[in-house]
Amino acid sequence: MQRPAATLGMRHVALNVRNLETCEHFYVGLLGMAVEWRPDVDNVYLSSGNDNLALHRAAGGEPPGPGQRLDHIGFFIASEDEVDDWHDFLKENGVQIKALPKTHRDGARSFYCSDPEGTIVQIIFHPPISS
Repeated sequence: MQRPAATLGMRHVALNVRNLETCEHFYVGLLGMAVEWRPDVDNVYLSSGNDNLALHRAAGGEPPGPGQRLDHIGFFIASEDEVDDWHDFLKENGVQIKALPKTHRDGARSFYCSDPEGTIVQIIFHPPISS
């Protein structure tokens, strides 16, 4: 059997979080995502138009078990200059910055911060995708 046609890309991430409300504020209030669907008080689905982020309240308020291997998630932005604007905005809003903005050898520019639960979030301009 031949491999089917290429996927449309990874556009969905689901995170187990202890505090759904503070994470929703981070992704909606600060990063500008919109609530797409709220099936109940323990789950919310967000989108920036071409992706889907699900936030699920962790059972008993506990983080996921030891099998989790997520390093970080990334949000693409349209221009290199916006990287520094996003950095300044998030820092001004009390978001913990993990790595300062830098230009990578492939021409991408990014920085890392963390959401309220400690998930590492990369804000990135990557010329082949962002343009």
